Amino acid sequence: MDAREMALRQAYGHAVRWLASLSDRRVPARASVEEIVRELGAELPDGPSKAADVVDLLATACEPGLTAFPSGRFYGFVVGGTEPAALAADWLVSAWDQNCVMRAVSPAYAAAEEIAGAWLLDLLGLPSDSAVGFTTGATMANFTCLAAGRDAVLRRSGWNVAHDGLVGGPAVRVIAGEDRHMAIDLALRYLGLGKPELVKADGQGRIEPGALRHALAAGGQGPTIVILQAGDIHSGAFDPFAEAIGAAREADAWVHVDGAFGLWAAVSPMYAHLMAGCSYADSWATDAHKTLNVPYDCGLAIVRDPFAIRAAMGLQGDYLIQDEQGDPIDKVPELSRRGRAFTVWAALRSLGRSGVADLVEGLCRHASAFATGIAAIDGATVLNDVVFTQVCAEFGDDERTERVIARLLDDGTAWISGSTWHGRRVMRISVSNWSTTDDDVTRALDAIRRAHRSA
Repeated sequence: MDAREMALRQAYGHAVRWLASLSDRRVPARASVEEIVRELGAELPDGPSKAADVVDLLATACEPGLTAFPSGRFYGFVVGGTEPAALAADWLVSAWDQNCVMRAVSPAYAAAEEIAGAWLLDLLGLPSDSAVGFTTGATMANFTCLAAGRDAVLRRSGWNVAHDGLVGGPAVRVIAGEDRHMAIDLALRYLGLGKPELVKADGQGRIEPGALRHALAAGGQGPTIVILQAGDIHSGAFDPFAEAIGAAREADAWVHVDGAFGLWAAVSPMYAHLMAGCSYADSWATDAHKTLNVPYDCGLAIVRDPFAIRAAMGLQGDYLIQDEQGDPIDKVPELSRRGRAFTVWAALRSLGRSGVADLVEGLCRHASAFATGIAAIDGATVLNDVVFTQVCAEFGDDERTERVIARLLDDGTAWISGSTWHGRRVMRISVSNWSTTDDDVTRALDAIRRAHRSA
């Protein structure tokens, strides 16, 4: 074996052992940053080391400091696992090491992106001629879609932002519900648009169409973007798309939907009603590394008008081999790209249409089991009025809720994080891993009950 094959075999052995440990290991990491630094060695050696030895050291030193994100018992944030076909495809992506920016340079990647993009539009019930860009995550997917929207509404007002910049041009109004995700504010900051104008949302985070209509009317004419969401990060609630998009259309506003995890409701016959009217928006952002469970990182930027995304993101250069059909780089902000579409293609091809629906419905079923189990605990309150894949609960006052969360993390059986929602501390459970089983949920609920008793 040459050095490369030996290193890969060493990595394979460690990877298999890591995956095999997930069903029983504690979910939180066991070692601190400082401990891992000591094991890795802070001093750079004077001479070279064998590749296989380096891989062995990395895996052995880091293993105690790994959080079991792929475990069926990790419910913090919205972190998916990695579906088997997508994981294996990601290994190939690293071995192939393609520069995926142009069709001419990597026809294989362009083909996978074309097919995966068409499958996604079909599954999500979005216009079949929309453009699909593969980004690093939902934040950059939101950025990409909002860049297309910003340039489009300014173009309608007679301003060419690509040529003239933002200074001196018409001000762009951005309106969002008060419970929008913080990634929206970040994307708008990147785009030079500042904080959005916020309108009232209900107790579950759904934007109120009447408040939106009033805000649009009060602001007068001018370039406007309205941001809606599919899946509130705390409650999992969906905005009333038909009414909200109708109000935005009357004001000639661009409508963007942040659907980091909730957009996937469209694939399920049980939950597609939550997405009613969403397909009438102008752009949509979601993650494949959340609900679809492909490896990190992979976001999806979807824009109804392909010209709009290419006008905002397109790159020209004399040395580039550009294709008249357009290239992958014309739809995303990154200058060089991992082969994200390969892993999305693999996950979709492996699961099939019914498998994706089953995946979404399974996540929702486990979330409902959490809601039912917590509601049965004396003194606990589930705050969702509808359960998609998120559950928020409190255990009396803020202090007790915080103690329950802390005891749960000390227990280590499951990772469930806390948050502040509407001014109070809550336990927030995110179910997003394809490998979560009924037994995982039962074990996690038992841990919550132990934490509640000891708090």
